[in-house]
Amino acid sequence: MLSTPPFPSTGYQGLTMSDEKQAGAVVVPLTRMSADEIRRQVSGAYAKVAQAETNGDCCGVESSCCGVSDDSQINALISTRLGYSVDDLIAVPRGADMGLGCGNPRAIASLKAGETVLDLGSGGGFDCFLAAAEVGLAGMVIGVDMTPDMISKARANAEKGRFSQVEFRLGEIEHLPVADAVVDVIISNCVINLSPDKPQVFAEAFRVLKPGGRLAVSDVVATVEMPPELRDDPQLYAGCMAGASLISDLEAMLQQAGFVEVRIAPKDESKTFIKDWAPGRGVEDYVVSASIEALKPR
Repeated sequence: MLSTPPFPSTGYQGLTMSDEKQAGAVVVPLTRMSADEIRRQVSGAYAKVAQAETNGDCCGVESSCCGVSDDSQINALISTRLGYSVDDLIAVPRGADMGLGCGNPRAIASLKAGETVLDLGSGGGFDCFLAAAEVGLAGMVIGVDMTPDMISKARANAEKGRFSQVEFRLGEIEHLPVADAVVDVIISNCVINLSPDKPQVFAEAFRVLKPGGRLAVSDVVATVEMPPELRDDPQLYAGCMAGASLISDLEAMLQQAGFVEVRIAPKDESKTFIKDWAPGRGVEDYVVSASIEALKPR
């Protein structure tokens, strides 16, 4: 979700490593954290992002360190780099485009008028509002996010934009607050990598999709196994890097959940912006952005 991680080594979002050391903070490796502890850390990081963007502040000590600068031109530059058009950016309420993500899932979703769309990890609502324009008033868009501050922000944006067919629900993507078999399309932008239980995410996605429903996701995937010093770094995890799964593992998870026609397409060009997420750490040698598509059988 974050276009720049919330806990960087060189000062993009949240406290920098040097700030944490000065504050006497102890960084606990992922191998010693429970799934709930990981979720709390991630949720806390995104709460800082939502609060900073809402208040026009920076969530750390550096200018524009949130990846959600109060300068809309910066956010526009980030989003167009991820595959959104200028028309996309002007079609949503101010503040919905927070410069977050690693791609444009709507580009592969093939949305149709009247469909019901579910966005996993909806943030400020950017992708939801763009989806709403495609499904129209006869359709429906549901955004789910586990961070209360993000839900509040998205609901305020929906009210500003008068999006009557969009609603935002507080919940975890591993336990979706959505009924069985009611969704036509699931989209998500750089969020599933943050889950400590990805098989459960895909099982829930399968549950809420109608027969014939589709999954259209942009996310970060691992092309090779990461070394422990990267994989176990909680800052890189919250920054959408250390939690990335191998492509073969994701394919197996999706198939085990019941999905068919699974397609994962890595985007090597994404290394150019992933390198900026953690300068000097070499994460771009291990992860890339990818489009992930799958179908629920009829």
